[in-house]
Amino acid sequence: MPILTLRAARIPVVALAAGALLAGCAGMGGGGSGGKTINVLMVNNPQMMDLQKLTAKHFTKETGIRVNFTVLPENDVRDKISQDFSNQAGQYDVATISNFEVPFYAKNGWLLPLDDHVADDRAFDQKDILPSMRESLTADDGKLYAEPFYGESSFLMYRKDVFAEKHLTMPKRPTWRQVAELAAEVDGARKGMRGICLRGLPGWGELMAPLTTVVNTFGGTWFTKDWKARLTSPEFTEATNFYVDLVRKHGESGAAQSGFAECLNNLTQGKTAMWYDATSAAGSLESAKSPVRGKIGYVQAPVEKTKSSGWLYTWAWGVQKASRNTDNAWKFVSWASSKKYEELVGRTLGWSNVPAGKRASTYANPEYRKAAGTFSEVTRRSITSADPRDPGVQPRPTIGIQFVDIPEFSDLGTKVAQEISAAIAGKQSVDSALEKSQKLAEKVGEEYQDD
Repeated sequence: MPILTLRAARIPVVALAAGALLAGCAGMGGGGSGGKTINVLMVNNPQMMDLQKLTAKHFTKETGIRVNFTVLPENDVRDKISQDFSNQAGQYDVATISNFEVPFYAKNGWLLPLDDHVADDRAFDQKDILPSMRESLTADDGKLYAEPFYGESSFLMYRKDVFAEKHLTMPKRPTWRQVAELAAEVDGARKGMRGICLRGLPGWGELMAPLTTVVNTFGGTWFTKDWKARLTSPEFTEATNFYVDLVRKHGESGAAQSGFAECLNNLTQGKTAMWYDATSAAGSLESAKSPVRGKIGYVQAPVEKTKSSGWLYTWAWGVQKASRNTDNAWKFVSWASSKKYEELVGRTLGWSNVPAGKRASTYANPEYRKAAGTFSEVTRRSITSADPRDPGVQPRPTIGIQFVDIPEFSDLGTKVAQEISAAIAGKQSVDSALEKSQKLAEKVGEEYQDD
């Protein structure tokens, strides 16, 4: 994840003008795409690699539009996208961006609004895109700036067989207090099994993702509406103490270094009885080779003071404003995010590989429901109930559930995660971690208070 400073996030008009000139030069010198060719920069996730394999045989064959892909790991691709789009160099027509980047990319004029293309392309069926996804990719100016390729929320996963053996019942809508009680009950239910797995690995997208959802539902927030930091507030402190205590008492060994991958491995290998994390994990847990296939139950994210608490994330397609091939770029985006593409993946690669989480029709498809029957409906409810503009109990200064949607958060969130991870490791108290974190957040908030 590249660290974008406040200065970088608010590029002056003169810099944008220079970027436009660079885009023109790139076009004349062959740096950008032209004619019936577009350049796409994307993350190297498995679903994207599937797309790359299918594009030439299907999209290019049907449209005559050639697609040049540049595929990079997440941190590298974010860095390259921010460089190309901030300069408006026009080298790439389309890039994979997330709902984290959309608000400030749009504010800085780096993205092409897609509303007109959507209006002209009735076959795309924008109304079929889940409302929470549409909302998360719409900026404060009310314009749509990206289309989702796939999406996810978060939910609670648990071993049904272990709960049955212990005569325990998982509520359909559990509270975090209930989860803590259940974690104590199933801790040690089998040799080497802990009650729950929760991320403790430092990183704004690792530890801080689940923890921020806990903060939200406990009544806390990173910042007030007027950008006053609240990391030492009673609500933020209570939520963090709860999370740290839970993982220290009943969580996985080595929790301070455990992220998504480690928790997935622990649940798959029978080392934990519960796990709160991304809905996308279910595909791996229910795969044909998974030793826990059919043994996992799924319920929506635990709550306290809010009706829902699951996060919202999507990898989506954004078109660079400086692109000279916006019409062809849209044709690619509309194909890659279409019902037609999902059906293609289902037929050729299997319905469990469909990039789901974005369309209502996916969850009504009998073939998809058969392949993802144990978790599809809970996933749909988790995504549709997520509210990126109002995830807590008080007004927020910006959109975002598991993050604060400003470019500085990638740095701030990671530094705060390091402090809290140290508390999970027993190296300092939660109060000490939050006092240090509050000072970091205050510096960021002050910059926005001056606006």
